[in-house]
Amino acid sequence: MKYSLQEVANTIRARLRVQDTQGHTKPAIDGVASIASASSTDLVFIENPKFLQAALASKAAAIILSHSLAESVTESTKPLLICDHPKLAFARAAKLIAEPGERQLGVHPSAIVHKNAKLGLGAAVGALALIEDGVTIGMRTRIGAGCRIGARVRMGNDCVLAPNVTIYPEVTLHDRVTVHAGAILGSDGFGYVREPDTGNYQKFPQQGRLEVHDDVEIGANTTIDRGALDSTIIGSGTKLDNLIHVGHNVLIGQNVIIAAQTGISGSSVIEDNVIIGGQVGIGNHVTIKQGAILGSKCGVLSGKTLQGNGQVYWGIPARPIKEHLKAMALLSRMAKAERDSKNET
Repeated sequence: MKYSLQEVANTIRARLRVQDTQGHTKPAIDGVASIASASSTDLVFIENPKFLQAALASKAAAIILSHSLAESVTESTKPLLICDHPKLAFARAAKLIAEPGERQLGVHPSAIVHKNAKLGLGAAVGALALIEDGVTIGMRTRIGAGCRIGARVRMGNDCVLAPNVTIYPEVTLHDRVTVHAGAILGSDGFGYVREPDTGNYQKFPQQGRLEVHDDVEIGANTTIDRGALDSTIIGSGTKLDNLIHVGHNVLIGQNVIIAAQTGISGSSVIEDNVIIGGQVGIGNHVTIKQGAILGSKCGVLSGKTLQGNGQVYWGIPARPIKEHLKAMALLSRMAKAERDSKNET
């Protein structure tokens, strides 16, 4: 899709400043790019002053930048989009430009849709997808090729499923949920009871549900288990990276960010606005309070509660970062003392 600079400015909440009085600054914007790769119809953004001259000299159609940087630009033939948060504005512009103009509507001939499934206006179902009994799909929702949507799944409006997503029965996705390729939603949780006489394991019932709220994004090959008896819940605005596992009965709040290869064991609670780095391991029945930050490779022992309000945790077991750094420094001094002792002997 192509947009005028004023349309882009209105969407990203920026002020458009045009200094070329010759009428040469009315490009149709159809992309976003880096400074080095930008074309004459692309937008770029800068936050660091050292990139200002490169941006001004680039082929870009216009530059998104802050008020302070704009004040330092006295002469430019490029239009400037001036705002408080250039990187955020750039992301908004990218989303606007990426809105699909032409796309498949309706059901691909090779897809199988149960007669009792309901598709909203403007919905699309890709090749070889399977939609089972009682499924409800909202308006403008897109189901990618090879997806399998289990019985009685409910999906809201404007959702996007990339190819080969599997959604088990009874799962609910609210509006504007994006699920990337290979993700599996609503599979059984890992819950067993051991028989004392034989040592065999008996599977505990996994008959709960999974509910994913508005504006959630789920990365490729991420797996989220349904609840055992109750529900697994992913709060609105939460973003899950690729290759994450969320166990049964986990409650994740709003606007949580979780990076790749993190595993969350059953019945844990992650409150709003938590940030979790990559390869973090979280035991069962853990509570992570609102606003906590967990660095990469943290290990949180089962049953623990981590306080929030911007507290940063690191290490195994996870502890406040000041404690972790003190412990690491102590270990370093001990190792040095041991080396020195050996050298003296």
